Amino acid sequence: MKSNTLQSFLLLAIVVLSNSIFAQSTTKTKQAATTTKVVTAVKVVGINTEASNIKWIGKKILGQHNGQVKIQSGTLTIKNNAISGGEFTIDMKSITCDDLTDADYNKKLIGHLTSSDFFNVEAFPTATLKITKVLKNTKIANTYNLTANLTVKGITKSITFPATFKKVGNVFEGNAKITLDRTKWDIKYGSSSFFEGLGDKAIKNEIELNVNIASN
Repeated sequence: MKSNTLQSFLLLAIVVLSNSIFAQSTTKTKQAATTTKVVTAVKVVGINTEASNIKWIGKKILGQHNGQVKIQSGTLTIKNNAISGGEFTIDMKSITCDDLTDADYNKKLIGHLTSSDFFNVEAFPTATLKITKVLKNTKIANTYNLTANLTVKGITKSITFPATFKKVGNVFEGNAKITLDRTKWDIKYGSSSFFEGLGDKAIKNEIELNVNIASN
């Protein structure tokens, strides 16, 4: 009788121990699976400078001008096929005007924009933009709110702007519309905020930039 009781007790102990080991194994397996799920794929891709561009619009009281400026180089940081960062260098010597068909007037405007009155490209041939914060819009697909440090003429200011970003085939494409107050980067020429009596010759402080990015 005692032998049967001992055997029953040992059998029960083995069952309990087995269940405990199985439970621990299952828990570890679940934890491993959970860990696998949170592993993220991060990569850095280069910018296709030929397929990327920045279009600018500058307005004055009696009209406006528009043109382009080239992206010299850049990279995008991608996390699970979504943008998580990026750095770009802009070639300020590449500024063009698209709306003036008169060659002399066009050349005169570009000469003024690249002078010390505006971007002073001889002293500051490049500008840079570095993304510092990415907020994804959970309600609208492929849309973001980006914060970045923009350096122009050696002056760095934080800016925030809306953007779209998506993967098309093997290429990542992004678009953003940025409105800047140029005076924050010490570009004050023709600004009624700093000069009186300009009348209809005043130039608005806001510059609009439409940025189109494509990866390699």
